[in-house]
Amino acid sequence: MLKNIHKKIVMDENNNPSEVIIKYKEWKEIEQILKSYQKKMTKGKLIKYLGIINIKEDPMDFQRKIRSEWR
Repeated sequence: MLKNIHKKIVMDENNNPSEVIIKYKEWKEIEQILKSYQKKMTKGKLIKYLGIINIKEDPMDFQRKIRSEWR
């Protein structure tokens, strides 16, 4: 597993991060890690959580409220 990712952050004209450059070998390792996670979660495994969460408010309002906390 990756312990340290060597990366370069590319900034745009407003000095905001716009891209990340990483070594190809590290990218391939990241892809393998992501691929292993994708195989673990299937529709069948998610079905057991269907109806578990009961939200009293409108789901879209709840989502907006939670996302506004990120800012």
